[in-house]
Amino acid sequence: MTRIVLVTGGTSGIGRALAARFAADRAEVFVTGRHADTVEQTAEELGVHGVVCDATHPAQVAALSARLGDTVDVVVNAAGGLPEDAPTDAPPLESLLAQWHANLAQNLLGAVLTTASVQDKLTPGSSILSIGSIGAERRGGSYGASKAALAAWNASLSSELGPRGITSNVISAGYIVGTNFFRGQMTDERHQALVQETHDKRPGTLDDITETAYFLASPGARHITGQTIHVNGGAFTTR
Repeated sequence: MTRIVLVTGGTSGIGRALAARFAADRAEVFVTGRHADTVEQTAEELGVHGVVCDATHPAQVAALSARLGDTVDVVVNAAGGLPEDAPTDAPPLESLLAQWHANLAQNLLGAVLTTASVQDKLTPGSSILSIGSIGAERRGGSYGASKAALAAWNASLSSELGPRGITSNVISAGYIVGTNFFRGQMTDERHQALVQETHDKRPGTLDDITETAYFLASPGARHITGQTIHVNGGAFTTR
């Protein structure tokens, strides 16, 4: 049976790689993005459905849900990242507030709204995957705080949906090459420092994230829920 997979933020980086992974498995994939040109290009290149949607806008999220069928098997909340810098001419406190609001909106509330909009379409065996960050564990500022909140929300969501046979997990990504997260500001020195923090002395790859996600959405992972799965080569360890 063909699985229906929704990937928010599916036009670039981790989101696009996840969409490609599920599409390769012959799932029917819907990707979202904020810009029509990149959504259309991604849909054509990957052979998926593209929907223009800003996950922080309730009306757009409701319209997205209406585009989907009666059931959804996998929800991937990959939209997010570092927001644009606040205007420099704003008063300091207003600028600070705007920064925090933007991070919470993009990295937490978008996932909350998207998941709520399709919650009734999920069936036993469905999976929710949200992309977190190692920034939630150390010196992450407003971005890290938003990703930490994502993990806390995930635990509550898992408790709510678990009795229906639905799993919900966060994949907390470490340093991953092949994305534009650092917007071209990654230096060789910073790259080497991040690699040295890992136990396996290499940066993470998109495949590291996509294969973890694919497993968590598989029948073999039905008893894994409410968790934050750290994919960072040991740069942050748990016990």
